[in-house]
Amino acid sequence: MREFIVEADGGSRGNPGPAGYGAVVSDAATGETLVEAAEYLGVATNNVAEYRGLVAGLNAARELDPEARVHVRMDSKLVIEQMTGRWKIKHPAMKPLAAEAARAFPRERVTYEWIPRERNKHADRLANEAMDAGKRGETWSPATSRADLDTPPAAPAPPADAAAGAARVRVALASASGGGDVAESRTSVRGSAPSGRARALAQGAARAEDSATGEPATDTGPTSAGSGLAPDAAGAGAGTGAESAAGTESGSGADADRRAAQAVATPSAGWAPADMGAPATFVLLRHGETPLTPQKRFSGSGGSDPSLSDAGREQAERVAEFLARRGTVQAVVASPLARTRETAGIVAARLGLDVDVEDGLRETDFGAWEGLTFGEVRERHPDDLNAWLSSPDAEPTGGGESFAATAARVAAARDRLIAAYAGRTVLLVTHVTPIKTFIRLALGAPPEALFRMELSAASLSAVAYYADGNASVRLFNDTSHLR
Repeated sequence: MREFIVEADGGSRGNPGPAGYGAVVSDAATGETLVEAAEYLGVATNNVAEYRGLVAGLNAARELDPEARVHVRMDSKLVIEQMTGRWKIKHPAMKPLAAEAARAFPRERVTYEWIPRERNKHADRLANEAMDAGKRGETWSPATSRADLDTPPAAPAPPADAAAGAARVRVALASASGGGDVAESRTSVRGSAPSGRARALAQGAARAEDSATGEPATDTGPTSAGSGLAPDAAGAGAGTGAESAAGTESGSGADADRRAAQAVATPSAGWAPADMGAPATFVLLRHGETPLTPQKRFSGSGGSDPSLSDAGREQAERVAEFLARRGTVQAVVASPLARTRETAGIVAARLGLDVDVEDGLRETDFGAWEGLTFGEVRERHPDDLNAWLSSPDAEPTGGGESFAATAARVAAARDRLIAAYAGRTVLLVTHVTPIKTFIRLALGAPPEALFRMELSAASLSAVAYYADGNASVRLFNDTSHLR
């Protein structure tokens, strides 16, 4: 499936006044401009002109390939928020334009991103060329346009889901093998990317080249050495230095765990059989704080099922605002526990989405350790704790859930979700152990890796899953949105 970027803008000299729009369709993989469109509208408002630019850009992309995926970038906050459904459309002149834009492509194949005006110069120059032409009594023509030439070249920002990374690899493979997919436009058609650049992309493992989820760079901060082991408080063994013995994976649970990891962590042999289509991208959100979180107490699926604290709800609001600005999440799925459903509800309301519940995302059942601190568990159940730290098959005191059992459950949920959300970006609101398990399995890391990760409340991580069985960890424990 091809991926396009549509950039659009509109302006009015008077608002309302003489108005025009501009739109650009480019290839998401190479940044090549494929189509330029512009038109003088007569007297109209800024917002109507912006919507007309959006419609023109989407229609042009559809003419190139009606089966493509499209990422829209505009500097109009109003249009972006209305087209994502987060703001209502009240103006009668904009409702039919929004409806026309929505008909261009199926909703699941279009994503929207707000960008600053200085990053939308190409479309802005086209809109001004159209208005200038109208002022002279002429019709804008792509043959006389200088908008592309007058716009400083810049490396194209990828779409805010993982589609662009996959597209870059497809271009690399096609060029390296002598193939290609050169778009034909009714205006001007640019050539494909040079084969040398394409081969470099292929050789450089393009999946890891850019953070195709559109999320910011990881910023975990220093690991807290005294964070304790409570997996839903400060992370499952984060920063404790526990002596988890390597080579303890001989049990049946560990064997199943290893197979679950290999299902997504073992690359296919060579490039030829790889399916480089757009992956299912899981943005993994740990729920906000509960009253137990600052106390560093075990809080799993077998305990009191606490709700968020005031601090936790504030964290969820900040996550919601951050993800709304990105405009990349297409669905929200949550663990059935109260703290995750509450966090998911706050975020989903801001994104204008519903919340689905997946039981496989629930936290580990910590048995008799629920509600206790790590120190209290060591004091009361030292032998059970030592066994738990040494083997993924060991269960907490009182018949809780082993890490091997949790991994098998999470892997099964992962597979269901990959099938359900192929090619889409979905927010999974879950807990410490499931998120660490997603990361561990994607990396093909051993079970003791759970004790080597720090995961903060309301942090974001991300993993992309490709149809060829490969996985790519894109982000881990980012908390920049909370500062």
